Amino acid sequence: MPSEEPASRWIILVIKLPAEPSRHRVAVWRELRKVGALSLGQGIWAVPDVPVFTDRMDRVITLTEHAGGRTVTSNVSGRSEDGAARFQALFTAARPKHWREFLADCVTFEREPAEEIRTAKPTLVEPEEEEQSERPRPRHRELTARDVFGALEATGAGERLRQCAAACEDYAERVFAALHQTPQE
Repeated sequence: MPSEEPASRWIILVIKLPAEPSRHRVAVWRELRKVGALSLGQGIWAVPDVPVFTDRMDRVITLTEHAGGRTVTSNVSGRSEDGAARFQALFTAARPKHWREFLADCVTFEREPAEEIRTAKPTLVEPEEEEQSERPRPRHRELTARDVFGALEATGAGERLRQCAAACEDYAERVFAALHQTPQE
């Protein structure tokens, strides 16, 4: 459940990686972005000191060390409530973009089954492909886990996820109904 008060403790990670090969820097950067870490400057990242980030930050440290880099990790707190509130505001300001991307992904996810229904060409392959494709549910869980302060944009995401699931289920039911019909002579 998102906290209403500013987080008083943060994990600060300072990373130093060799310039080459660049694939290591890219892998670490991607992992930090996936985690939802807040960039404070070149090689300096922050996340709230809550359990959801512990394993993920450990993975970043492992990737960095595997690449021959160095890390310094510190637990810090704001010197005042105002300082803690600024950290929270910076961290929360990065969340709306992720929630907008999620909502756009929901539209894309629903587009293909809607087109199959419109053209009346449903087959069993499509529901199986939909189940194997990038589904909104894991992305929603990931965003919810790291949105520790409850960004305003997250408000409608749960309902949108339910709509996606209902559209997928409706499509599967239509496919099964079409597959069970007796051929017309």
